[in-house]
Amino acid sequence: MTWRQPRSLQTRQLLAASLGLIAFLALAGYALDRAFLETAESNLRERMEGYALAYAAKGDFDRGGEFVEPYEPLDPRFERPGSGLYAELVLPSGHWHSSSAQGPILPEAPMLAPKQEKFEGPLPITEINGDVGEAYRYGIGLIWSTDGDQRAEFGYTIYILENTTALSRQVGVFREALWRFLGGAGLILLLLQAVILRWSLRPLRRVIDELKRVQRGVMSRMGERHPRELEPLTESINAFIESERENLDRQRNTLADLAHSLKTPLAVLRARLEDPTHDSELRADVDVQLRRMNDMVSYQLARAASAGHALFALPIAVEPHAEQIVRGLEKVYASKGVLCEFDVVEGVQFHGEPGDLQELLGNLLENAFKWANSRVLLTVRPGETAPNRRPGLLLAVDDDGPGIPPEKVALVLQRGVRGDERVHGHGIGLAIVQDLVRGYRGTLDVTPSEELGGARFEVRLPPGL
Repeated sequence: MTWRQPRSLQTRQLLAASLGLIAFLALAGYALDRAFLETAESNLRERMEGYALAYAAKGDFDRGGEFVEPYEPLDPRFERPGSGLYAELVLPSGHWHSSSAQGPILPEAPMLAPKQEKFEGPLPITEINGDVGEAYRYGIGLIWSTDGDQRAEFGYTIYILENTTALSRQVGVFREALWRFLGGAGLILLLLQAVILRWSLRPLRRVIDELKRVQRGVMSRMGERHPRELEPLTESINAFIESERENLDRQRNTLADLAHSLKTPLAVLRARLEDPTHDSELRADVDVQLRRMNDMVSYQLARAASAGHALFALPIAVEPHAEQIVRGLEKVYASKGVLCEFDVVEGVQFHGEPGDLQELLGNLLENAFKWANSRVLLTVRPGETAPNRRPGLLLAVDDDGPGIPPEKVALVLQRGVRGDERVHGHGIGLAIVQDLVRGYRGTLDVTPSEELGGARFEVRLPPGL
């Protein structure tokens, strides 16, 4: 038979808590039972000790050394044969038994040393009716002397025995009450535990209900008010939903931009086909328009390939990628002799897709190399931080080129401009940078460079999930 764990979280918690509660009640019941039994045995010992000392104080010995029991019985049971309470004296000349010991067969009683005490049991005995029983026995060794005459001193031992009937009855009553009350308390605690678990899991059920409503399209996102322990989960779900919607919007915009961009080249080609021109001129126009269309398609594919805001991407070290890109750009712009300086904090990381980091660094650095006179500065530092979130990122590229006039910054970063129109300023790659930064919910600022005097492109990515 294969054991299957319950699929319900509430059932699993209730089962585990119930097993723990049952184990605790069982241990508590056992501990209370042992404590009661030890207390009852201790009380029995004290009572039997009191009987023994009363016999020593009130009893007497005649001249022949025979024991004379007290005139008034210490307990009526000592006078009733087979009552269950017995007294026995071990003397140098023999034994003495109380009237109650006539009939039962008691265990052999040895002589104890003076002042020696012994409590033992339960010991086997034979009751007056022949049944086998058990009894506890207390013994104490004493010395009898007459008027301080040491020659007349002799030692003797007093034993008090009591069968286990009364003690067993007390223990039975206690155990019955104990397990009845513990069972009732356990049942109440189990019911209360089930209610508490149901109440404590209510927020989780609300999250499940909201998620189902999001799946059905009734809600656009998860609610904001949830317990602190569930906030990372709901925030991650909301971020995932927003990321998917942004990706869908990006794909739609890419297709719309591509379709819009291809209209003009296609119209030109159709017009040229309808116009009777020479084959050489037609071939040249077709080549120009095909190149233009190819550039547009490449640009839009590059935008569509950007992964956007990766929620659960592994951290990527920035410096190795930056060094690789700079080495390639130094070869391309070797004739200009541009020097790229690094101001990168050791160990700084980018939380996203490697392709996005390549596009981000590549386009910003290529624009800087293109417009710089001789120097480019790359700055990478950790950005803002938030509790339980991965840190943000500050990435800036400065150059010592002519810079960008403030009135043209909006035009450089304007969305929807066709690729061939974006060559003005720092080039077509800024459109991809703008889309990437927007996908990571960051900001892109273009300002004059205080370090080098040219343009400064500063990207700030916020803390992520």
